[in-house]
Amino acid sequence: MENRSLSVVARLIVLLTISCSVLAADGESSPEQQADWQQRLDSAAARQAEARSRQSEADQALERKEADCLKKFQVNACLSDARTEHRMTSREAKRLENEGKAQEREVKKEQLADQDKRRAEAAQQRAADLRVRESETAAARQAGAAEEAATRADKAAKAEEGARRKAAEAEKQRKKRADHEARVAEKMRKANRSANDAAGK
Repeated sequence: MENRSLSVVARLIVLLTISCSVLAADGESSPEQQADWQQRLDSAAARQAEARSRQSEADQALERKEADCLKKFQVNACLSDARTEHRMTSREAKRLENEGKAQEREVKKEQLADQDKRRAEAAQQRAADLRVRESETAAARQAGAAEEAATRADKAAKAEEGARRKAAEAEKQRKKRADHEARVAEKMRKANRSANDAAGK
């Protein structure tokens, strides 16, 4: 039983080591994938920063042009041109910002999908490990129960053998006593006959 327990413990340790190494390996995406995501996130952040910078420059340029337009002869036409130019620059900045946000969302979506995939794989691995552990535990219990049953059967057989020996010994003692009592009784009869014969004379 002790050897069987040690082998079960050794198998469980090996399984635990394997499952931990699998989980550690699955803990993160590959360095190449991480680098690709980081590069794309940096690119998205750069686009958004550039869009904010362009919008800020466009706003400042509009303020300057509006101030300059007030000094010109055709104020309304100048203001209209400045605002049109500002709108076009703002649209371009907004388009650039949206591209950056879309790229960032795409990377985040890929990262979440990757995490979900790794979690699912880890869950499958844990389930497989659990099934192996359960089967080994059941086998160990079965072996233990079989060994215990064998031990009980051996004890019962020894007890039965002991009871048979005790009964045989008791029978032997009873026969000895009966033989002894028969011999004593025979001697007593002979002695009584001899005493009766002597008394008769």
